This record gives sequence, C-alpha cells and structure tokens, in this order.
Amino acid sequence: MGEILHSDLECPPSPARLEYTSDKHPRHTLEAINLLRKHRELCDVVLIVGTRRIFAHRVILSACSPYFHAMFTGELAESRQTEVTIRDIDEHAMELLIDFAYTSHIIVEENNVQVLLPAACLLQMAEIQEVCCEFLKRQLDPSNCLGIRAFADTHSCRELLRIADKFTQHNFQEVMESEEFLLLPVNQLIDIISNDELNVRSEEQVFNAVMSWVKYNITERRQHLPQVLQHVRLPLLSPKFLVGTVGSDLLIKSDEACRDLVDEAKNYLLLPQERPLMQGPRTRPRKPVRRGEVLFAVGGWCSGDAIASVERYDPQTNEWRMAAPMSKRRCGVGVAVLNDLLYAVGGHDGQSYLNSIERYDPQTNQWSCDVAPTSSCRTSVGVAVLDGYLYAVGGQDGVSCLNFVERFDPRTNRWSSVASMGTRRKHLGCAIYNNMIYAVGGRDDTTELSSAERYNPQTNQWQPIVAMTSRRSGVSGANFSLNAALLPRNRKYLIV
Repeated sequence: MGEILHSDLECPPSPARLEYTSDKHPRHTLEAINLLRKHRELCDVVLIVGTRRIFAHRVILSACSPYFHAMFTGELAESRQTEVTIRDIDEHAMELLIDFAYTSHIIVEENNVQVLLPAACLLQMAEIQEVCCEFLKRQLDPSNCLGIRAFADTHSCRELLRIADKFTQHNFQEVMESEEFLLLPVNQLIDIISNDELNVRSEEQVFNAVMSWVKYNITERRQHLPQVLQHVRLPLLSPKFLVGTVGSDLLIKSDEACRDLVDEAKNYLLLPQERPLMQGPRTRPRKPVRRGEVLFAVGGWCSGDAIASVERYDPQTNEWRMAAPMSKRRCGVGVAVLNDLLYAVGGHDGQSYLNSIERYDPQTNQWSCDVAPTSSCRTSVGVAVLDGYLYAVGGQDGVSCLNFVERFDPRTNRWSSVASMGTRRKHLGCAIYNNMIYAVGGRDDTTELSSAERYNPQTNQWQPIVAMTSRRSGVSGANFSLNAALLPRNRKYLIV
C-alpha cells in the first residue's frame, strides 16, 4: 500500500463558533416584564375599564391583541393618550386577559366564561376564544346546550355552534324536556326541528315537542303554530297518531292552515299510489345520528373451551376493543339489548348447561349477575326483545331440544312462561317483524329444520308460516328496511 501522508487527513482550520438558544429566556423575560408591570415601572399606558385602572406596556398589549395593535400603531387618538378608556367589556375579564398577555396563564371556569369569551372576541385574542369554546364544549348537557348554542351564535364561534347543533340533534329527546327548549324563540325552534339529522325514534316526538313549546305560552305562540307545524313531518306519523292525536287537537282543529297540513298527511297515507307525486321536505325520513352504536361479540368457543371475553366494535373508528368479561364462560349464549343494557342468556360453560343471566351496562363497563335465572338451563337459545320484554326461545337443556318459551320483565325481575312453539328448536334464528317474534330453522333432536313459526304476544299463540326451501341450523335472522329506488318504498324484509 502507498504511504498515507498527514496532509491528506488534515482538515482546513475553521473559526471557533458556538450557537446557543436559551429555552429559559422567553419565560424569564416575560416574568421580568410582568414584574415591571406589577411595580408600575416603564408602563406607558393605563387602561380604564369600569372602576379599574390597569397599568400596562403598549408593546406587550400590541403583541398579544390585534385590537390593541391597531389602536396604538394607527392614527387613532388613543395612540397618543397615556390613559385609554375601554368600553363594553367586563373589568374582571379584562384583568384576566391582561394577566394572560404577561404570563401565558389563564383559568376558564363556569363563573367567568360568559364574560371572558366576549372580551376575547373584542380584543381579537383568538387563542383565548378557542380555550373558552373548548371549555363550553366540555360543559354541553341537554339542559344547557341551547343556551351555549345561542351564546356561540352571538359571538360568531362557528366551531362551538356546530358542535352545539350536533349535540342538540343527537340528544333531542332529552333537550325537548328542558326549560331552555320551552324558552326558544320561534326561529331557533324551526332551525332545530327542520334538520334532517334530528335523532328521534319517531316523528311523534317532534310533534309533541312543538305542542309543548306552543302551550308553554299559548297566548303569544298559537299564532306561530301553522308556521312551525310546516316543519313537522306529519306524513311520517302513524295513521292512528295522525287521526287520534294530531287531528283531534283543538289548536290544530281551529286553524285552517294546520288542518290543511293534516289533510295533506292523510292523503299521503291513504293514497300510496300518489306518493311519488307528493314528495317533499315533509315526506323525507330523518337520518338520525348514530354515534353511540357499537357491535358486541359476547362469549363463544375458542381453542376447545368456552370463553367469557367480550369485544366491542366501533364503526366510527373501525376498531375492536376489549370490554369487561362476563363472570362465567359461555358458548351458545343468547344476547339481546333491552333498555340500553346488554343481556347474556344461558349458554354452556364447557362443563354444564346454564340458566343464569348476566347484564352489561356500557356506561360503567360492568356486568351484573342480579338478573333472575330462566326456569330451565338453555344453550343454543334464541332471544328477542319485544314490547319491553326479553324472550328466551327454545334451545337445549342437556337432555333434549326445547320448544317452550319464557319472557323476562325487567320491572319485576321475573321470568314467566308463554305459549310454547309447535316445534322443538335449538340453533334457531330469532327476529322481530311487525310486532311478532319469528323462530326460523334450527335443529330438533334428530335433524336440521326448514320450518318456521311466529309468535303473536296479543293472542299468546304460535302459528306456522311457509317453510324455507332449505334446511338451516345455526341460522341468524334480521329485520331489514329496504328503501331502494326500484323497490316498494319503506317495505320491511325478514332476512335469514
């Protein structure tokens, strides 16, 4: 190898240099300037707000507030004054904002946000506006969301207004019972009830809310009823409610414009062949917000054994997450939702058949075992919820398939027997359709089944329906509303 010369390795000399940025300097400088303010040293302006005299430095105020920057750098008289009077602003709010300008610290709370946000808007301090709006978002409740909405609208806080609107739509069933709702001006009431996203179980709730609002001050508000009723989707009401409740209301009967709206709805319901020609805002179904809906996978069988674990899927985030496990391992368990609580009925724990029930509260992420057991052990059971009752249908008890059915009343915590099915079934599909329970397919003690039957709670009877073309065990059932352009409008289908 050739000889390596030292000159090949030497770097040209560079001037000595150290670049340094202090992390402490901004904070220390701000603290020093704030100390000058407190001692009234080098202050070049006094703000007079109400009864308060606030000493400050123009450069600090101008740096933190476009309002003050325009005042002190332009041709306004205040730019030359040592004392400046600020009107239309709360003195306590002004002190908080000046403190923030010197300290970068502020506390927003219930007793100051209503004066702090308007003051921040006036001084154009966008950061404080955002903090106030964030605080109010966290305070949203059915009892105050309308007041917060109006407050946001007054002060042009568009994001807070949007969030408050969404909250009101999603929680309308609780909002309509609040004092704030009854105090709404007519234009805001119309804004709310005309929204397609209003989250209601039926249009009956919207009608009842409107009538409560009118009757809260009937002398002043009855004149607005025709205008407001235009935004209630009367054609979407049930015929019974439309005729028996709406049509018989004295306020509506006494007003010609209201009667015309009722007649329009009657024609829509009575003349289905004419409906394509009658489409409009009042016939358009609402699209309620469903942010809170999730899918649960409960128990089951894994690696040769029953499991107690539970997972929940959130379609908004496209994620599965673990929920609290049940107290018992359960496969072949029946699950259903009643009164916003998830019930796990029976099943098999890998060794024995179960008649115990567990109930899950998604608000607390806890299972409770204080639900009365079924009269018999059941696995591979069908469950359904109808008219406030939980039904356990068929299944097997370890000896044979079952045809008997019982229902649970959460008000009394008791199970009671109802009519038995005509056929013993396990691994059946259960679904609700037109206020009846359908039991589809499954297996008896010897073979898979193609038969199906339905239960009418009004008569306490099961009746067979036409059999499927194929035998099916381990089948699932669902009620599906189809509203496609080429199919009959709002027709419901039972899917198995």
